[in-house]
Amino acid sequence: MQFKLIAGFIIFLGSYLPLALILAVQDIPISWWRNSFCDFSNIENCSFNPFTHPYFSIVFIVVTIISVIVSNISLKKIDYPFDGEVKSSKTIPNDIINYVFPYVVSFMGISYDAPEKLLGFIVFLLWMFAITYKSGQIIMNPLLLMFGWKLYEAKIEINGQARDVRVLKKGTLPPGSYKFQSVQDFYISREIN
Repeated sequence: MQFKLIAGFIIFLGSYLPLALILAVQDIPISWWRNSFCDFSNIENCSFNPFTHPYFSIVFIVVTIISVIVSNISLKKIDYPFDGEVKSSKTIPNDIINYVFPYVVSFMGISYDAPEKLLGFIVFLLWMFAITYKSGQIIMNPLLLMFGWKLYEAKIEINGQARDVRVLKKGTLPPGSYKFQSVQDFYISREIN
């Protein structure tokens, strides 16, 4: 199974929710943080929009949150056509280097104030997506760790064939029988119900 381009892009975008939050916090002026809490008896003097560039901040956060939700729903709805057995497994660190660069860039002057830098950053993200999608690494999404998904190096047997593979599974992967789906260069597994 290969992720469709749109599904892959949604998973990719969801992994940048932390970056959206970082950029949003950087878009809040220091003067706003000094304001006192809103007094609801004097609501007309309350400031509900802390952002200097609310359109960019809110849209990026909303798009990445929706992507995270859609990614999680999609992973729950995957069909697992293969029965197999895990002989042994060990967790492997998630390759987050592809996701580290944009976070570092966010602290090196990118902001919603400079549209030219923002456009350059968008081109960079599209380039990163193309690389991770074409290389079959789209599933190596560090945000999945937050939702309990782990990446394993495992010895499995499917249809009488032994193979050494990388398996993505929510929770632990002790030896035993599982259902599997092949996605690009990975297997995704779940317990047999």
